[in-house]
Amino acid sequence: MAYIVTGRNLTIEDVVKVARHGEKVELHPDALQRIKICRAMLEKKIEAHEIMYGVNTGIGEFSEMVLNDDQVKDFQKYLIYNHAAGIGEAAPIEHVRGAMLGRINVHAHGNSGCRPEITLTLIEMLNKGVTPFVCVKGSVGACGDLAPMSQIALLLLGEGKAFYRGELLMGDEAMKKAGIAIPGIQARDGLATINGSNVLTAMSALFLYDANNWLKQAEIAAAMSLEALKANMRPYNTKLHEIRGFKGAVRSAAAIRKIVAGGDLAESRIKCKVQDAYSMRSTPQVIGAAHDSLAYARSQVEIELNGVGDNPVFFPEENMQLSGANFQGSPVSLPMDMAGVAITMVSVMSERRMNRLNNPALSVGLPAFLTKGAGMFSGLMLSQYTADMQIVEQKILCTPASIQSIPAAADQEDFVSMGMNTALKNNQILDNAYGILGIEFMAAAQALDFREYIFGKGTTKAKEVIRKYVEFLDVDRPLYNDHNKMKDIVRSCEILNEVEKVTGSLE
Repeated sequence: MAYIVTGRNLTIEDVVKVARHGEKVELHPDALQRIKICRAMLEKKIEAHEIMYGVNTGIGEFSEMVLNDDQVKDFQKYLIYNHAAGIGEAAPIEHVRGAMLGRINVHAHGNSGCRPEITLTLIEMLNKGVTPFVCVKGSVGACGDLAPMSQIALLLLGEGKAFYRGELLMGDEAMKKAGIAIPGIQARDGLATINGSNVLTAMSALFLYDANNWLKQAEIAAAMSLEALKANMRPYNTKLHEIRGFKGAVRSAAAIRKIVAGGDLAESRIKCKVQDAYSMRSTPQVIGAAHDSLAYARSQVEIELNGVGDNPVFFPEENMQLSGANFQGSPVSLPMDMAGVAITMVSVMSERRMNRLNNPALSVGLPAFLTKGAGMFSGLMLSQYTADMQIVEQKILCTPASIQSIPAAADQEDFVSMGMNTALKNNQILDNAYGILGIEFMAAAQALDFREYIFGKGTTKAKEVIRKYVEFLDVDRPLYNDHNKMKDIVRSCEILNEVEKVTGSLE
């Protein structure tokens, strides 16, 4: 089935389906009609020589310079040229596709003033697999993601470069091979294509989808460690969390109880302490806080996905245009800075549990560093080093980008969101989180092999998946292969998928 673009109800899951999995896209007839009505109004205003920012004026510091009729025709082309000023390697295809979908959804409101050919061409590019080459860096997240979006817009001129069927081709060649007509760019078309925080928002949508899956796996890893450490499971009674009221904590406690259900620990057949350390006892509160943080970030990202992020904005019913700052990325970059902090916070707690598994003074009878040959062998001692290094990098990356504004454009653009920096560093934070959690999974599986009691059905299934890829560490071996394999498994969500088959959904 195709995703029908209406300008409304675009979710993070829809972005994943289109951007990552190639689902087709169609424009709702009502949306197409709105685009046509808005364009007709704009053309009347152009004919009447009404002054409109970015249509018949320059932009930024040049916004007071009025263009003549001949300049209006060429201005949009040069606008795209001079804004296609990014740097670096190619952004992932899914990020670019997500940005294109977001921009199409903006146009569908009928407030952007572009020709319908522009929107329809972007849809055709998505459906036929033509993905513009976009440099990964260059946007400051205000006035939209101008540099990366301009590299998308170059294809509308038959210029730039694009990926098509696994090849990087010149833009005109890619469009020709895909059978897509080049629409060209006329008055307003260029700015209407680039003037929104669509790359930042698409990257954030994909991150939030993956981060939610990572948090569910963090609960599985926590449950495995808790069972290996003979934790007191009373702090996981949902009544305790319901009486405080945080939704994320209620969700997290319920998920962990599902994972350990059926095991000796959950059934109180294992002796445990009256109270455990915080890294064991407060897992629902910590992972729950991350759930709540991501839920807020999701709400903001989905507002942006379905809003009119553009400038100027046209209101055909009132025959009016307003110039403002609906391109500003701060409503997304601020909560997404917090989302990166949330993943780091949970990673820190993961490492603390892994430390308890390794430390014989804290592990309730497990051998030091989870090895039978202490002294000759070091077991998982160095695995903790690797987790620690990644956590330090995460902490460095947690410095908010949303407060790092550097003025630009002769101080006309004197506060910018730096939201692209937020999105880029969040991806690095999550990449490290996959590795950190993979190491806890590996340590927990190793620890469980030293225990001789029945584990929960979720824990048992998770350990079974891990043992498909990583053998019990009987004698020391180079561990980098195991670390990388576990990182890939966490990224793939195989453990999560298999566990949910026996526990039901962990959401």
